[in-house]
Amino acid sequence: MVDTPYIVLVRPQMGENIGASARAMLNFGLERMRIVDPRDGWPNQSAVAMASGAGRVLDNAQTSQDVAGSLHDCTFVFATTARQRDLTKTIYSPEEAMRLAVEKVDAGQKVAVMFGPERAGLENDDLAQANALISVPVNPDYASLNLAQCVLLVGYEWMRQRGQVTHAVTELAGSNWAQGQDVDHLARHFEERLHEAGFFYPAHKAASMKTNLRNMWSRMPMTRADVQMFHGILRQMVRWKERGD
Repeated sequence: MVDTPYIVLVRPQMGENIGASARAMLNFGLERMRIVDPRDGWPNQSAVAMASGAGRVLDNAQTSQDVAGSLHDCTFVFATTARQRDLTKTIYSPEEAMRLAVEKVDAGQKVAVMFGPERAGLENDDLAQANALISVPVNPDYASLNLAQCVLLVGYEWMRQRGQVTHAVTELAGSNWAQGQDVDHLARHFEERLHEAGFFYPAHKAASMKTNLRNMWSRMPMTRADVQMFHGILRQMVRWKERGD
């Protein structure tokens, strides 16, 4: 298994939320779950039903009776919280926390991220066992996040900081990008047909109008299929005009 942080669910109240958290973890390649004193016991059939394909995360989940037991072998621990606490600790955004987590995991450290129970989150005694806090920038008038939502946010940032997120991609749908000669041919085809239609009027503005058209074509990211379609449109319009004549 590739080294990843441990996701520690502290006193989760509903099996459904544990299962949903497992799904969120596996979405982003996180499989190391630890569960502290689950209210409804363990294993939990509601968690299995909600996991929906992420059952292996639950199958390998480790349980403990207290927070200290779940963190016994960890060298750096983050704790998520939505409220300001009377504790002197560095508070990171999810982005910066996972950047630091990647750095520490790559250095051979065992990193954990703690998530609190659904009703009120982690208590100060829990937070005191963490090295740093994670706070998600949310609406201050409604800062309540579902347990699985919070796990998903951290998981996404983990994958993003790992460099596994492609920020933009263009699917060419079986075509290739048009080359300069393709665009030039299309531009000349348009100019010829527009000239026949009397578009370039008055004559002294024809040169600047053609320049504007060329500039328009150069700004359009066209595929060869796009170019062929434009050629086809022009040819069909000519046929339509000839039939009308």
